[in-house]
Amino acid sequence: MKIIIPAYEPDKKLIELIRAIRENSDYGIIVVNDGSAEKYKAIFTQAGFEGCIVLSHKINLGKGAALKTAFTYLLQKGIEKEGIVCADCDGQHTWQDIIKIAESIVWHKNSVILGCREFTGSIPLKSLIGNKITGFIFSLASGCKITDTQTGLRGFSANMLSWLIQIKGNRYEYEMNQLLEAKSSGYELFCIPIKTIYENNNKSSHFHPVRDSVKIYLPILSFCFSSAACGIIDFICLFIFNRITKNLLISVIAARAVSSLVNYILNKNLVFNAKKQLHRKALIKYYCLVAAILICNYLMLDFFTDTMSLSLFISKILTEAILFFVSYFTQKKYIFT
Repeated sequence: MKIIIPAYEPDKKLIELIRAIRENSDYGIIVVNDGSAEKYKAIFTQAGFEGCIVLSHKINLGKGAALKTAFTYLLQKGIEKEGIVCADCDGQHTWQDIIKIAESIVWHKNSVILGCREFTGSIPLKSLIGNKITGFIFSLASGCKITDTQTGLRGFSANMLSWLIQIKGNRYEYEMNQLLEAKSSGYELFCIPIKTIYENNNKSSHFHPVRDSVKIYLPILSFCFSSAACGIIDFICLFIFNRITKNLLISVIAARAVSSLVNYILNKNLVFNAKKQLHRKALIKYYCLVAAILICNYLMLDFFTDTMSLSLFISKILTEAILFFVSYFTQKKYIFT
């Protein structure tokens, strides 16, 4: 079992954590110096004296890049057959919780194991709000509820190393991408409660609220981008075809034919990252859904425009708003799995 600790300009908490892990387990520890300034060299030298493998970046590349450096090292050396636990260096994770995550890997080999904080007691307001917002958006986009999407304490089985290396992102967004890609890659998300620790109001964190939040939220919002973009295409095409044909049914069918093809391509390759071997099966299921949505689309538009005497513009907005969630969760749960 290996414990990976990415570190950028750490304090003595890193050495204290290393000693606690070594005193209470036989796990190997890899520390990644992510381009820290020269004055922090003594801490990493001490980590080496404590028995850690120390890997270094010449410049700061980000947490995701630091984790990938350790993953690549383990994969190339072939020295780890059990599992890997990733932990932060700033005192937020206790050695007890790190060992708890490590011991659970054997029982959940096909899962990303998350040490989920319970957020009780004195929590910095920005941390509490940020995690709640991210959790809400993640659950809305993925259909999966995670209580702590930003936790840095995570466990993986050794056979997941190749997958972990190919996930996009070099900074904090990398950890969100793990969650977003897990399901489509065949892995479950499993949460284990851990202590919530924020020392000195979390001032030691190198998380940049604006820059890193944008990078975290962008992968989540890509789930919504495809449907929104294709909804606009469908909306425009409906009016174009309706002006040309003067027939609502033909216009709905033609508009959906164009937008659904674009939607399928975006969803398969950008949103759900579906595997190539699922192409034919997913395509058939996708167009069955398209047919069902198309029928509902026409019936609802006809109901809103004729029965309720609403304009086509308002009717289209209401129809798409309702069918958006039906379409998304059907694709997520049954098509691009």
